[in-house]
Amino acid sequence: MRLNGKIALITGAASGFGEGIAKRFAAEGAKVVIADLNAEGARRVAAEAGPNAYAVSGDVSREGDVQAMVDAALQHFGGLDIVVNNAGTTHKNQPLLEVDEATFDRVYAVNVKSIFWMAKAAVPVLRRQGRGGSIINISSTAGIRPRPGLVWYNGSKGAVNTITAAMAIELAPDNIRVNAVCPVIGATGLLEQFMGLPDTPENRARFIATIPLGRMSTPADIANACVFLAEDASAFITGVLLPVDGGRCA
Repeated sequence: MRLNGKIALITGAASGFGEGIAKRFAAEGAKVVIADLNAEGARRVAAEAGPNAYAVSGDVSREGDVQAMVDAALQHFGGLDIVVNNAGTTHKNQPLLEVDEATFDRVYAVNVKSIFWMAKAAVPVLRRQGRGGSIINISSTAGIRPRPGLVWYNGSKGAVNTITAAMAIELAPDNIRVNAVCPVIGATGLLEQFMGLPDTPENRARFIATIPLGRMSTPADIANACVFLAEDASAFITGVLLPVDGGRCA
């Protein structure tokens, strides 16, 4: 198993990409903390992932909640090796001036400030353990090749990409690797907000037409990329923005 003996913390893991990552990590031998604002969903995923999964609820935009997620890894599994900052949100696909301040603030709190709080909580642990680690930020092709109507979301993911590169440089002396996975649009709970349209076959086809490999991303696609960036086989890879996008950014 590719992650045997490793301890992982995954945010936003009660559904979508995060659920796929959590279950795949557990299947690869990792002990997994499944963190999500949706406590019931986190418990469901933990039960389905098996005995080496533990659920914790919390808001990634709050310092105390993020600290509790890291503490859960230490208390229940005895350490931490991998952090996947997957929790994210968006605003509806719409003209940039129609997004209100509260929505803007929430997008940046969940997508960007969460990484700040996680770094504060997790990096000291990884340094203290002395065995390095892997931090994986789930970003988006929106931060590389933006779509119209998602200006403020695009900007939040651009920030994630820059933060990833900067963290990778600063944390390299500690052997803490930091990479980002950048999915193209996928059939998750945020799909209709990303499209700004009802989820119909016709509307999906409009977006799929922009993806050379001819389909949306899936949780399995993103989980596969995360396993690689978390395992020892990628020990010399850091600061990478990895598009998992069927050629969208080519």
